[in-house]
Amino acid sequence: MRTLVAVYLLYVASGAVVRATEVLRPRGVPLSKASFFDPTRDFNCLDGSGSIPFTYVNDDYCDCQDGSDEPGTAACPNGFFHCTNAGHIPLTLPSSRVNDGVCDCCDTSDEYASGAGCIDACRELGRAAREEAARQREERARGYHLREEMVEEGRKKKKEVEAKIEELKKEKEEAEAVKAEKEEMKKTVEEPEKEALEKYHALENDRKAQEEAERKEKEDQEAREAFQHLDNDGDGFLTIEELLSRQTFDTNRDGQVTEDEARFYLGQEDTMSQETFLASGWAMMRPVYLMDKRMFTPPSTTPVPDPFDELTPPPPVFDEEDNYSSDDEEEDDYDPSTDPEISRYVNSRADWGLLSEGGEEAEDYDLPDGEDIAKEGEEEKKEEEEEEEPKYDEETQRLVDAANEAREQFDEADRRVRDLTRELRSLEEAQGKDYGPQEEYRAMEGKCYEFIDREYVYRLCPFDKAVQKPKSGHGETRLGQWGEWTGPEDSRYSRQLYSNGQACWNGPTRSADVHISCGTEARITAVTEPNRCEYVFLFTTPAACTSPDDGASGEEDGSSTHKHTEL
Repeated sequence: MRTLVAVYLLYVASGAVVRATEVLRPRGVPLSKASFFDPTRDFNCLDGSGSIPFTYVNDDYCDCQDGSDEPGTAACPNGFFHCTNAGHIPLTLPSSRVNDGVCDCCDTSDEYASGAGCIDACRELGRAAREEAARQREERARGYHLREEMVEEGRKKKKEVEAKIEELKKEKEEAEAVKAEKEEMKKTVEEPEKEALEKYHALENDRKAQEEAERKEKEDQEAREAFQHLDNDGDGFLTIEELLSRQTFDTNRDGQVTEDEARFYLGQEDTMSQETFLASGWAMMRPVYLMDKRMFTPPSTTPVPDPFDELTPPPPVFDEEDNYSSDDEEEDDYDPSTDPEISRYVNSRADWGLLSEGGEEAEDYDLPDGEDIAKEGEEEKKEEEEEEEPKYDEETQRLVDAANEAREQFDEADRRVRDLTRELRSLEEAQGKDYGPQEEYRAMEGKCYEFIDREYVYRLCPFDKAVQKPKSGHGETRLGQWGEWTGPEDSRYSRQLYSNGQACWNGPTRSADVHISCGTEARITAVTEPNRCEYVFLFTTPAACTSPDDGASGEEDGSSTHKHTEL
């Protein structure tokens, strides 16, 4: 005790006026470590590596391995210098920056021997810092007030969703009951409908089978008659010479039948048997055969005007075998433009390669106008569909109508159940999300916030997605879907992760890491891409603001009533 008094008197005698409230400590030592630097006893290195006389402290020679004996010099490469910065914020910096000619401490204590001419600016800086701190506290207080409103809104929404879920559950139960009733009704009326239709379809199939047999018999008879007519010598074979004698097969209407034209209708063979003719040849010859037969009258009469002006050839010369009967009024009234065989004729010629690309006739063969034939084909198809539409008797139709109505009612009830199920699932999923300990973040759901930089527009929809789209262009890139809170344990609600975005070319899937801080307005303040396809959003919201009274700092900030004297 006497030694300490003697040291104290020594400082007074040397002109260093020291008040009783001051704490003695070497230069560069923070107040929290002042007790380790007792000038009345040897100094123990803070890492326990040794002990030295106190006079060796700050003697510009490094004695301790951890550099703790030189807190006020640059002697130790691993040492640290503490700036008290009275009136402002204390600062600790590497001891290598002591007396380097650069003013790091606002109280100039780091340049005590360099002659750098530093000016003590701690009071001015402290005043500005305190003003900024006051502004931040005021903003934090406003943000906290807004947060309380968001908490109230979030809790209100939660109750509304809970009530809506209960309401939907009741509606779903009622809808399922209606669905079950309609399903039972449907089964009841479908049974007699099924029995009636089975009988009807059986009769209808018998009728169609009979008609098909009659049609086939008629076509076979027509084919046999045509073969007999074309087989001049009656030997049971059609030859190239026999087709050359028939002006019917002058396909390109140049006045004569060529061997190529005849061979085409014979399937590229020299002869065709009656069996082959009936199986496939007649299908090729029938369109032109019937068209030529129906379009021209016998030589003794005036030809019927041809509706296809470009296709009308000069009247052919008929021999005795080629003279056709004009007594058939049905044939005299024939309109070739409505004959479906023409359409099949065109298609068959295309299949055999007689039509060039684009549908044009190869070798200038003349054909009926394609658009007219296509139109006629569509009309024919429509008529066939109308004919195929079932025509039920009165009792069967009544059963079908009743079953259709029951099915419609069941479908409507089923859609109602599915819609309610989908809506209920969506609300339950939303209700399962973590909106903060007091539901403060729930108020942001359903809202989106944008940030525009030089090239892109970024949009963040909390608890939904994060996207990016070019300023000049269309479409957007999904950066991620809502994932989870990823803040540290003591600040869980300070970060959000949006993952599983669109994959980068030859890279990972995109993701967005949202850093949340207190602010009086919910907005994106910045967006960066520190790593490829990994985006960082800086986002402020009142929901992140805590009470201004929370977390009061107890750190040494220059506002203490104690002053510190450095040795």
